[in-house]
Amino acid sequence: MESIVSELEGTLLKDPDPFSYFMLVAFEASGLIRFALLLLFWPVIRLLDMFGMDDAGLKLMVFVATAGLRVSEIESVSRAVLPKFYMDDVDIEAWKVFSSCDRRVVVTKMPWIMVERYVKEHLRADEVIGSEIVVNRFGFVTGFVKGDIASISNRVAKLFMDEEPALGLGRVASSFQFFSLCKEKMHPPFITNQNLHGHKLLRPLPVIFHDGRLVKRPTPSTALLVLLWMPLGIILATFRIIVGVMLPMQAIPYMSRLFGGKIIVKGKPPPPVSRGSSGVLFVCTHRTLMDPVVLSTVLMRKIPAVTYSISRLSEILSPIPTVRLTRIREIDAGKIKRELSKGDLVVCPEGTTCREPFLLRFSALFAELTDRIVPVAMNYRVGFFHATTAKGWKALDPIFFFMNPRPVYEVTFLNQLPVEATCSSGKSPHDVANYVQRILAATLGFECTNFTRKDKYKVLAGNDGTVSCTSFVDQVKKVVSTFKPFFQ
Repeated sequence: MESIVSELEGTLLKDPDPFSYFMLVAFEASGLIRFALLLLFWPVIRLLDMFGMDDAGLKLMVFVATAGLRVSEIESVSRAVLPKFYMDDVDIEAWKVFSSCDRRVVVTKMPWIMVERYVKEHLRADEVIGSEIVVNRFGFVTGFVKGDIASISNRVAKLFMDEEPALGLGRVASSFQFFSLCKEKMHPPFITNQNLHGHKLLRPLPVIFHDGRLVKRPTPSTALLVLLWMPLGIILATFRIIVGVMLPMQAIPYMSRLFGGKIIVKGKPPPPVSRGSSGVLFVCTHRTLMDPVVLSTVLMRKIPAVTYSISRLSEILSPIPTVRLTRIREIDAGKIKRELSKGDLVVCPEGTTCREPFLLRFSALFAELTDRIVPVAMNYRVGFFHATTAKGWKALDPIFFFMNPRPVYEVTFLNQLPVEATCSSGKSPHDVANYVQRILAATLGFECTNFTRKDKYKVLAGNDGTVSCTSFVDQVKKVVSTFKPFFQ
């Protein structure tokens, strides 16, 4: 069985500098103040690296980013936020070499807790060797690191006491000393056109679910831009929300352009239903909380939307009527039928949002209740902040959306399903739901999956996504706890 040892930074990941990943931990696990503080220390860290004191620079990064945090908070960021940014930076040629061996070991100077989940689940590594943070008996991180970079190399040597690794991957200027253990060495850039010993190449497991508010990896320049934009973004979001609440629905598309927003409409929307007839059910892909609002804006009339997990405050502030579901099938079916008897209705059968180009499994309930089904493909683009969260306060979703300089929404109306594609022709509700999922995925260029809301929340939050009804006081307490880390 052939073994391979690979450095993570600068080899499996293109960027040799882990600074941006510590910035993500600072922002997502603590808040804006720690994020800004770590950025202030960046020139010091760079100077230490330039003078060959990269070990001291690493320890300074670890201390500023993690001191005082709970281990569980770092684990949460490592599980829900970091994998997406790691995956975006993977060197696929290095991955091909790495995946060609049977036993795979990753060596990193970052704390192993920040990378273990990603490299084992997505890069299919067997072992991870990295620095180790010190935790006190109360579960808080002290900010100190056990040992140094040399001790990491020693642990690699202990791991291979009985055998020599067949291959070592790493930078020429690497701080690690494990290359002397390897029979063969390779350095970036990698060329893998040749057949790697006839080994069948695997693919990295894609990141389908991820959390966190930042869209771009916070390199020093990007982080500075985010900090400078933050106060302007809050002011802009306030104006956009006030204008959206005060103006009639017909005027919003024109005003959105004035404030930097853009809505792209494709296809032909159906006309409003006549009095006394059953309404149309708009079946939408679910990208953000704003999907039904944007649809109503495009149609220039307020269309009720069925909801489940949005906050009570979001329901109060919503410019369109909302119908809260219970996840009890019979009760929810009755609610949807009553709303359709009054007029049009919006439903997102995925049950939760997904940021990546994948569609989650569609609930088949909508197919049982009406044959007047219009699929609508929704998608959006933002520059700075994500407008969805699994663990944060969902009432802030629209605020973060409107804080983006130029948010763009794309709405594509497909033709109403023909009768032969509905349950009226004898098709099962699941067949209809799967068909709608497939045509929407094809329209967006997305991939269909069988993942559900429970799968998403299990990955990101460690629960099944069940939402309990909380009082307004409880929600206020949650808001306070959201901003409390800013002052740590």
